[in-house]
Amino acid sequence: MQEIMPFVGDHPMLSLAWLVLLSAVIFSYFQSWFSKVGEITSGEVISLINKEDAVIIDLRSRDDYRQGHITNSLNLAEAGLQNGNLGSIEKAKNRPVVVIGNSSITSRNYAKNLYRAGFERVYVLKEGITGWCADNLPLIRSK
Repeated sequence: MQEIMPFVGDHPMLSLAWLVLLSAVIFSYFQSWFSKVGEITSGEVISLINKEDAVIIDLRSRDDYRQGHITNSLNLAEAGLQNGNLGSIEKAKNRPVVVIGNSSITSRNYAKNLYRAGFERVYVLKEGITGWCADNLPLIRSK
């Protein structure tokens, strides 16, 4: 403990970088903890689809979507909601909505925007479509 202050004095840039990284980790932890958008597993997505007729929004590119997607999912571009165009999902505000991307990180901002737009139950698939495939769950292909 006595060596911390001399170390900080000798290595200010390294100490500052460590402090910034620690702050970022703490911030991201608390941000996800207080978020209104839940992160759910593939099994929970299946349960929402079967029991509550959840709406699945796939944010991946059209080509990725055509190569394989979850049954009845909608392929929507991220720009659609940012322009205020909810289109086909406008009527689903009272149903659970699951946002899927290549990873859960890319989906979180879109899901937050849906929540701000009035959707009550918005979730992000943990690990995105990668996690879905890792769980050996089926995808269908479009032509």
